[in-house]
Amino acid sequence: MGETVSEANLAMGTHAPGLMEESPFAVPSKKLVMWLFIISDAVTFAALLMGYGYLRNANPNWPEPFKFSPSIINVMLMTFILITSSLTMLIGLRAAKARDKSGALRWTFITAGAGVLFALLHVREWMGLIGEGVRLFQNPWGAPLFGASFFSITGLHLLHVIGGVVALVVVALGYKRGRYDSDHLEVWALYWHFVDLVWMFVVPFVYLLNIAR
Repeated sequence: MGETVSEANLAMGTHAPGLMEESPFAVPSKKLVMWLFIISDAVTFAALLMGYGYLRNANPNWPEPFKFSPSIINVMLMTFILITSSLTMLIGLRAAKARDKSGALRWTFITAGAGVLFALLHVREWMGLIGEGVRLFQNPWGAPLFGASFFSITGLHLLHVIGGVVALVVVALGYKRGRYDSDHLEVWALYWHFVDLVWMFVVPFVYLLNIAR
């Protein structure tokens, strides 16, 4: 009798307790959600970078404050750290797929540590610019909107890095306790690679085009 009722409920489109609806697409639902978030976030960063490009081209006195030493050297170091963190995330995910739990945890925490180091270097750079007089709507060199555009783009990216670090640590701890599996690590690996990719656009637009001459 119970089986007949359950079959009838399923036939009518209702869900029996404990049953999960399969994803209607070729990818798991959680991965699809992350891809949709990445696409929407990519549009946000693209809009910010386009707005930055417009402001820069519209202002003939746009500041060029970034000296090769220490600014560009610091940016090169930050870029190296992010690229390396993508590699460590890949290694950690491969270990998780191979059921090497300790290896997956080790490389995921190394990735999170690289994110923390990136954030610290970024904050140090901000403090240096603030110390030189850069504010949201003023600076010692030229167009007053430089500070607002610079801090908006780099600040949003930094927020993504910090959020990624927190997410990686939380998921890694859940994975250690058996609450999450390799699929959850893969979802957040996608996010981390996206954050790294965005930085590859921020560097030339924001830094390399504004090297002090």
